[in-house]
Amino acid sequence: MGWKKNVNDKYGLIRFNLIFWSVFFLYQWLGLGGAKDLYFFYFKRACWMVPIAMAVTYLSIHFLFERYYLKKRTLFWIAEIGLALFFVLIIRSINYYLIYPHFYPEGNLKPLLFVPKLLVEFVNLYLVVALYGLFIFMRSWFQQQQALQDIKKEKMAAELDLLKSQVQPHFIFNMLNNIYSGALKKSPETADQILKLSNFIEYSLYDSQKERVSLAHELSYIKDYLDLQKVRLGEKLDVSINIYNSLEGINIPPMLLLPLIENCFKHGVNLSLDKSWIRIDVSSTEDYLNIKVENSLENTSQNKPLNIGGLGLKNVKRRLALLYPNMHDFKTYLEVSSYLVNIKLKIFS
Repeated sequence: MGWKKNVNDKYGLIRFNLIFWSVFFLYQWLGLGGAKDLYFFYFKRACWMVPIAMAVTYLSIHFLFERYYLKKRTLFWIAEIGLALFFVLIIRSINYYLIYPHFYPEGNLKPLLFVPKLLVEFVNLYLVVALYGLFIFMRSWFQQQQALQDIKKEKMAAELDLLKSQVQPHFIFNMLNNIYSGALKKSPETADQILKLSNFIEYSLYDSQKERVSLAHELSYIKDYLDLQKVRLGEKLDVSINIYNSLEGINIPPMLLLPLIENCFKHGVNLSLDKSWIRIDVSSTEDYLNIKVENSLENTSQNKPLNIGGLGLKNVKRRLALLYPNMHDFKTYLEVSSYLVNIKLKIFS
């Protein structure tokens, strides 16, 4: 349904622009023309004034403001001032050399660069820009409010589903603890596997509800998951987890990495007939955390395309976009015999 929403937003913006600029054209022509009974003059004026106003408005709102105001504010103001001076001089020159001599000779009594006249042209032009921007920002605010309402509804539905789904896992979790106690004496290896499964369920039940968990705790959870998978696959699977820096003080959203590991099995390990491998590299700088998850791929026929990265990776991208806006990097690399996911995150204290 997301693509339908994007299409509706696009058509909504087109409709708004058609209405806004049509009304502005009619105002320039009939509104001003009717006030002075100069309809032909103001029709010709509207034919060049409206395109200029459109160009200034689009450049100011949809280009300069959207791209630079939040990121490079100084550059935004320098560019905006330059844009204003350029177009105000164009409007003043058209009036001075083309319009006033034929329709309003009194307008040429003042020099071309007469400051009060330039100021009037600037105000007339940027009132249109301000009015257009106000409508755009109101539209954006309304869309954000709708998105927040949708998120609240989704969150409530997810919480209800979670409450429904937790009854059986709680029972399983308690039963595993009881089985672990009995198996510890008879089969330590089995007991160890039960303990890891119990830890895995405990993390999924409790820690997954937190806003952030320590990276060390998340990796311990991933290690339990991998160890349980190795029980199933035996010597077929080789796993390496490489930590190059201290993990102290680094926190991340819980269960952020599990979809990446599951993707390794779904599209790599489980499809392999020979030995397979998974490599996890964790490193950090003062400001950023870098996580690489790579898995082997079975050599496939060139005529058979690989479909790697399904819903799990899409969910990770969505979470990162919400939790780390403009503060993360997510890249994937598909090679002949391996698939790599590289995540770079801003470290929060």
